[in-house]
Amino acid sequence: MPKKYSLSGFTLIEVIIAMTLLSIMVVLLFGSLKISAESWNKGETKIAEVNEKAVVYQFFKRHLPTIRPLWDEFSDGEQKFSFQGGPQKLQFVSTFPASAGRKGFQLFKIVFDDNAGQIKVLLSPFYPSLEGLQWQQEEVILLEHVTDFKITYFGKEFGSSNGVWFDSWVEKEQLPRLIKIKIKLTKPGFWPEMIFELKLATNEPDLSIGGL
Repeated sequence: MPKKYSLSGFTLIEVIIAMTLLSIMVVLLFGSLKISAESWNKGETKIAEVNEKAVVYQFFKRHLPTIRPLWDEFSDGEQKFSFQGGPQKLQFVSTFPASAGRKGFQLFKIVFDDNAGQIKVLLSPFYPSLEGLQWQQEEVILLEHVTDFKITYFGKEFGSSNGVWFDSWVEKEQLPRLIKIKIKLTKPGFWPEMIFELKLATNEPDLSIGGL
């Protein structure tokens, strides 16, 4: 007489329930991973934005207060004051720290490339190089994705005892007291207004500062 075997297994309903639960667990798992990845990316983006602002701020903080009131006494033609400022460009003479490897006074030219949306720094030695050597101008992109870049200058208007803000500072024989810089980027976010005092500007105690 043949033996009878009892076959036991999952029913179709049990299999469907198990697969449904597994699908829910997979969806929850990948949902958590997606949220974690998005949070990580947002955190990295925020850190990058803070670092970007810190680099730009430190550049201006390092060089603008130490601007030197020098004259171009070696170029052909009329002598010009080294500091020349416009609404979207600025030229001045400053120095690098000894660790940077660039000795002597350097001529900085900050320009805004509207088409490329970039703030650029053009750097070259202020004094003529030795005979037989050529000037080497370097170009560095300070900031990208810029929609607006505005510079204003605070100083004493001729014939007045009060200080006012100027849109440009050209053909003058002294430095402004303050420089204000405003930057707007294509990406969302707040860029704080930056104001720097020039240490070597003429110190006039009767110069009242307004409009900050």
